Amino acid sequence: MRYDFDTFIDRRDTNSVKYDLRGKIFGKEDVLPMWVADMDFPVADFILDAIRERLKHPVLGYTYRSDRFSGSVTSWLERRHGWKLETSDIGFSPGIVPALNMCVLEFSDPGDKVVVQPPVYFPFFSAVSNHGRELKYNQLVKRDNRYEMDLDHLEELFRQGVKLFFLCNPHNPVGRVWSQEELEQLADLCVKYDVMVISDEIHSDLLLSGNKHIPFASLGKDIADLTLCCMAPSKTFNLAGLYTSVMISTNPRLMKRYEKILDAVHVGGDNILGQVALEAAYTEGDEWLNQLLDYLEENYRAFCSVLNGSLPELLISPLEATYLAWLDFSFLKMDDKGLRDFIIHRAGLGLNDGPMFGPGGSQHQRLNLATPKKILMEGAQRLVRAVQEA
Repeated sequence: MRYDFDTFIDRRDTNSVKYDLRGKIFGKEDVLPMWVADMDFPVADFILDAIRERLKHPVLGYTYRSDRFSGSVTSWLERRHGWKLETSDIGFSPGIVPALNMCVLEFSDPGDKVVVQPPVYFPFFSAVSNHGRELKYNQLVKRDNRYEMDLDHLEELFRQGVKLFFLCNPHNPVGRVWSQEELEQLADLCVKYDVMVISDEIHSDLLLSGNKHIPFASLGKDIADLTLCCMAPSKTFNLAGLYTSVMISTNPRLMKRYEKILDAVHVGGDNILGQVALEAAYTEGDEWLNQLLDYLEENYRAFCSVLNGSLPELLISPLEATYLAWLDFSFLKMDDKGLRDFIIHRAGLGLNDGPMFGPGGSQHQRLNLATPKKILMEGAQRLVRAVQEA
């Protein structure tokens, strides 16, 4: 079956954060919204069919996760990433961000140091600082427009006594798929200094250009014993509104402690439709995802072709995973407020402002490529016109 990613779907008046909050976020309603990390594509028919089938039963009472839930996750991870797990290794979370916050509460104490690698997904910061922990930055290094980890600096931080480390793998927003060598060097440091890792791997299915995702905890028992991995079908299958994610650990002690905090804050109950959607996605979703990845690859290359041809000074980080382009506007010589105003009012675009991703985000913007190609090309042309007319 050939799936359709080209048809535009009007999302206005659906309580869509991306579309219906434009006035509140950007101060005007007519920006082209290319910010929030959900896709403008319809949810796959086999997922919607599974939800419709469940809705034939008229009672939507309390539910629990059967073996089908964890079994569909383990089967998917083995097929897509070669990671073989037991169903007992699979836990639940209502979302990755709640999981980050719960892990901070359970696995650290007020005043403990927690390391993140900016520019990075901005809820990492609040998950640390909102709970009285000390946020430490191990800023990524940009070399020839490609980001790398600064492992020497990271080891300096670890020597100071760090309790937790947040890994973004693949990385949002810079689009890196960390190599096995990079991850092994990182794992060696975490084991050496006994630093627990919370690995956000929500973008692990969204691999471009033949890249391979390596689950951090798959590198060996020593690092697996220190790692909780966060995954979800929400980015892959556009199910963010169903708030159904998974936590993974092969260390029963870590999983037991995680489930304790999950129970303590009473968010372990299941979303009936989220459960149904996850099981359908991870059972039947391979071909749909393969076609999606082809489409995203085409979108990325078309977007780069337009901007590289007309605005060669605008640097686009090589995209190895995710559907999020990281754009460097430093050639415009604007401060961050000026750049934000330029993107909104001159280009007519609603993007994610780079500084929200922390150190290294200045003079950057994040743009969502997961939209019909016609819409993406309109966004690219708006950027080109705005710069050429500036």
